[in-house]
Amino acid sequence: MTDSQVPTLSSAQDDVTPPAHQGHVPRSRRRLRACHECDWLVALPPLRAGHKADCPRCGHTLAQRHYKPAQRSLALALAALVALGIAAGFPFVGFGYSGIENRIELAQTATGLIRFDQLPVAIVVALTIMVLPALYLLGVIWLQIGLLRGSPLPASRDIARSLSHLHPWMMTDVFIIGALVSLIKIAGLAEISLGISFWSFCAFAVLLLATTQTIDSDWMWFSLVGEPLAPENSHTGTTAAEQGLSGCPTCGLVNRLDTRKPRCRRCGERLHDRLPHSLQRTWALLFAAALLYLPANLYPIMITTKLGNSSPSTIIGGVVQLWQIGSYPVATVIFIASILVPVGKLLALGWLCIAAKRSAGYHSTIRTRLYHLTEFIGRWSMVDIFVVAILAALIRAGALMSVSPGPAALPFAGVVVLTMLAAFTFDPRLLWKPSSPVKEAHHV
Repeated sequence: MTDSQVPTLSSAQDDVTPPAHQGHVPRSRRRLRACHECDWLVALPPLRAGHKADCPRCGHTLAQRHYKPAQRSLALALAALVALGIAAGFPFVGFGYSGIENRIELAQTATGLIRFDQLPVAIVVALTIMVLPALYLLGVIWLQIGLLRGSPLPASRDIARSLSHLHPWMMTDVFIIGALVSLIKIAGLAEISLGISFWSFCAFAVLLLATTQTIDSDWMWFSLVGEPLAPENSHTGTTAAEQGLSGCPTCGLVNRLDTRKPRCRRCGERLHDRLPHSLQRTWALLFAAALLYLPANLYPIMITTKLGNSSPSTIIGGVVQLWQIGSYPVATVIFIASILVPVGKLLALGWLCIAAKRSAGYHSTIRTRLYHLTEFIGRWSMVDIFVVAILAALIRAGALMSVSPGPAALPFAGVVVLTMLAAFTFDPRLLWKPSSPVKEAHHV
């Protein structure tokens, strides 16, 4: 096997070149992977703790091994769940102004929006900061307990498959930024006190991030249900689609597309050589997001009442006000998250759709990195929604001072969700030609 067929093997301490393989067709059909980004079929080398294998064609990480993954994931998930329980049961933040005080709990940042007839936004906030993270952690605990006892618990396969689908929608880290922005915005107007819940939620966000980073998907699926051999006559050093094969996007197993609606033999996920109607669906979602972006910026996203005078504020108007009063860091964060990121994502995904249709294979690596960037930054636009949710729940002093969400909150939340869905429906494999040349794997 040539270097272009062997993944790059690296570790946090040093890079290790995997053992050489011989022959174009692997002697064993175990441990074959089709890269989710460029569809290149490779054979994974033996991996030790701290090592990872990268695709030699596009650099995408195919597998990453952790030290004692079950024990680490279980410990972190339990700690994160305890931190979430503390965060949900104690005051989150307090507000004091002219003798009027108010304290809110974490759940009120979502339920408070219902009072203003913003039920869809309230559901999005509750799901992204509490419900989905809690389900994710419970799923991790369930799986790792089964693996440690040597016998997977019931429904483990379905739970393991759901983890990858839940991961992009957990936004605890974005919520922390939104909370800090909210506190900075009102620090000069009122007295702010941080409760136990605030610090517990910060710890929860860090522990949740650490939990997601220690999930060893490759090891977990092998431990749950083993790994069937790849289909016969599978050739490395070319794309899976050219051989009628497809790599499972959830568990990584290589399968043959020999039925009308094929599913992965290991996890049951639906398989496609390319996502069906990927460009059409991406264009439709981008068009819908662009339509919602207009009312999201033309209408006020937040209405502030002070001493009986109401002051509606659009997104760009809020950025200008913050800049004028000298809150340059906060203004910059809001401008990047709420204006630059949504517009940039719409333009980037639209350009990638055009590039995939007209010139697939040219500058594919750069375009794939652009796709990953748009996929990563899209969720951070929720900062403005979280700011509105926190302030609307916290500042409730009637005509003296109060904050309520404006009509732009719902369409802006729709923009964030639709652009995230557009990124998920875009198939980055369309950016690559079926058999474009591959550079030799680089080992340091």
